Amino acid sequence: MTDKLKTTISSKDFRVPPNKKVDLSKRPTVVAPYAKSKKQYKELLDQHMEKLSSLQQLHYASNRCALLLIFQGMDGAGKDGAIRHVMSGVNPEGCEVFSFKQPSAEELEHDFLWRTTCRLPERGRIGIFNRSYYEEVLVVRVHPEILRSQGLPEELRDEKDIWEQRYGSIADLEKHLHRNGTQIVKIFLHLSYEEQRKRFLARIDEPDKNWKFSTSDIHERKFWKHYMKAYEDCFQATSSHHAPWYVVPADDKENARLIVSQIVLDALGELKMAYPRTTAKRRLELHSIKKLLVK
Repeated sequence: MTDKLKTTISSKDFRVPPNKKVDLSKRPTVVAPYAKSKKQYKELLDQHMEKLSSLQQLHYASNRCALLLIFQGMDGAGKDGAIRHVMSGVNPEGCEVFSFKQPSAEELEHDFLWRTTCRLPERGRIGIFNRSYYEEVLVVRVHPEILRSQGLPEELRDEKDIWEQRYGSIADLEKHLHRNGTQIVKIFLHLSYEEQRKRFLARIDEPDKNWKFSTSDIHERKFWKHYMKAYEDCFQATSSHHAPWYVVPADDKENARLIVSQIVLDALGELKMAYPRTTAKRRLELHSIKKLLVK
């Protein structure tokens, strides 16, 4: 049996302070690897998964709080892979993943927070949003023509102040959720422009990855700077003590998964969890059942 490997991953290093201006060009997309080899990476991730499985079981049994993990990032940033690898050891009964793409006709008949609010995790569960309500201040901001097609009254879609209004709505929602027992962790997988190009080429060159590639992905690369600006403003407006953003370097997928898993572990560790206590009446009941079973 191998000794436990030690890591020095500090999730605080990637956390966005509240109300602070963010410059993504100064945030690294790659950091020194935490594992020295593929084998060591797998061992470290397995250790994280073992801890995560234990904490998730306690979280489920405690049934007091909910944990919401939000993943955002540019196309090819590795959101699907991070979710799949990091959460692979979690009991599916206590975890749900929802992917949010283009809103449906029904969803457009409601406010922009409605479709995600319907998918919030219950107490004792972990909810994962692959993209989220933040698309409404990211994609919609970069492509304002989407806003004009959402059916809002003209006086409510003034592009001079609608983004600040939506930041306010998001902040109010996250405060409300926190006050009612939902811990929110928001993770941005920070991919470089060049690394995205390499991953797109891999999707084209490898037949098994062709399904991942869309011509719209290339179209969106033209708006890279606009997206970075939208993300920077979003982080400054919505990162808070109770619902922080984490900017995770994503050029190295394995490193990113180790960082993400540490962030999730820290978030679960901050929750006040305990296994339910057995009452004296319940112990007597169990003792009586045990007698029957022994007979």
